[in-house]
Amino acid sequence: MAKKTISRRQFLKGATVAAAGVAGFPYFVPSSALGRAGNIAASNRIVMGCIGMGGMGGGNMRGFLGKKEVQVVAVCDVDKGRRNGAKKTVDDRYKNNDCKAYLDFREVVERKDIDALSLALPDQWHSIPAVMAARAGKDMYGEKPLARTIREGRAICDAVHRYSRVWQTGSQQRSGGNFHRACELVRNGRIGKVHKVEVGLPTGGSTGNRPVQPVPEGLDWDFWLGPAPWRPYCNFGRDRCHYQWRWIMDFSGGQLTDWAGHHIDIAHWGLGLERTGPVEIEGRGVYPRDGLYDVPMAYKFTCKYANDPTMTVANNKQIPQGTKWYGETGWVYVKRGKLEADPPSVLQEKIGPNEINLYKSNDHKQNFLDCIRSRKLTIAPVEVGHRSISVALLGEIAMLTERKLKWDPQNERFINDEQANRMLSRPMRSPWHL
Repeated sequence: MAKKTISRRQFLKGATVAAAGVAGFPYFVPSSALGRAGNIAASNRIVMGCIGMGGMGGGNMRGFLGKKEVQVVAVCDVDKGRRNGAKKTVDDRYKNNDCKAYLDFREVVERKDIDALSLALPDQWHSIPAVMAARAGKDMYGEKPLARTIREGRAICDAVHRYSRVWQTGSQQRSGGNFHRACELVRNGRIGKVHKVEVGLPTGGSTGNRPVQPVPEGLDWDFWLGPAPWRPYCNFGRDRCHYQWRWIMDFSGGQLTDWAGHHIDIAHWGLGLERTGPVEIEGRGVYPRDGLYDVPMAYKFTCKYANDPTMTVANNKQIPQGTKWYGETGWVYVKRGKLEADPPSVLQEKIGPNEINLYKSNDHKQNFLDCIRSRKLTIAPVEVGHRSISVALLGEIAMLTERKLKWDPQNERFINDEQANRMLSRPMRSPWHL
């Protein structure tokens, strides 16, 4: 009887990952089946599509274009100028005209030849394409925050797990040496038991009004809004509608939700709490009195966890930007480009082979590609991304209700507060739904 062989694409579509939240035995593919980086046949490459071609989306696309095991075949954006520019970048890289440019992300998701997607969209658009793509059997590199609401984030997690997809959250600090080092020191007790964490995020937002304007040529405004409430087009203040949507709550929670997937994620990693959440939350925000923009200009809230530590999150005019853990014998502080400790000798400590050795990655995108092949969990899997942004979304709800809230992190519901529970999701504009 002839030996039955399996193609790379059959493997990628059919392989299963570990159960939700549990790292299991990985699947391995022989290098003879997939090729090796630097000498990979076109038939063995990971075929990718890129949806959302703004600053992060374009940067991620260029990062994947630099990987020899990747073949980018499709780009998608509701802005004609952006999608045509992305297509040109891909075609120039491969010296052909083969890349297809799409307005509607569903056409990319439906392509049977695509193995993986890079997703970089405004926050109101994070959940629907991700859930559709999981159902279609695509692995995904998705930008943070995972979703605009906790219910949408849970829907993404459920879909990724149900359809056995590989997911990498774009919380790239996890692949940075200083952040990895800081978290290992804290997790291994080098400053004793941690009782307090401070997380500083950027200060941001804007005030004022913008006049209603004609929709720019080449922009599908209705599609850009998607599931968010309809509103007439106006220039939000920077690059038309493509950047300062962050200051409007229909689309985002401002710098709080924009950066929670970075520094709150690192705080959780150092505490070993990246798969749970707080049990109490309270705080206050300073919101614009009127005008187009309505996210908090300043914010501060405190979370209490079941095993006693408290985490305070605030904009960086109140707490220095980054993550700082306070323990019984000292502290560790980390941000981009800086790692400090008190006493300073903590930074000279060695982590032994029998201690907690955290997942190591030196390249966030390469880690995603490696996990597509091995079917292992990535360094920033979907549940971790969900729990990181959930803290910010809980803080947002606490600031809007202006009261202390009790949270059940296992069932993801507020205790005895139905008003707050209604804020765990947002209505979606027809015809969009999960």
